[in-house]
Amino acid sequence: MNKTELAAKLAKKTGLSEAKAYEVVNAIFATSPGEGIIATELDAGRKVQITGFGTFETRSRAARKGVNPGRGKPTPIPPRRSAASKPGKGLKERVAR
Repeated sequence: MNKTELAAKLAKKTGLSEAKAYEVVNAIFATSPGEGIIATELDAGRKVQITGFGTFETRSRAARKGVNPGRGKPTPIPPRRSAASKPGKGLKERVAR
């Protein structure tokens, strides 16, 4: 399912117009700088927890040494932050049925 399909289902379930439902979905999930509630919170280093559904957070990885597979030479890998998600108990139980 993509954002357009999600917006269509949201519109059908709530009675919103498809255009308004797409705005809502985009306001939550957009990844462009300065947009998207979840991405904005993660940029600020905060956790987003949706009870029963899951948690979104950032994790930091330390710098480390890697190996270039083409040449076999060691290469440094810089530190970085990445987005991570963990399903909530309710979602895990529902999917496991």
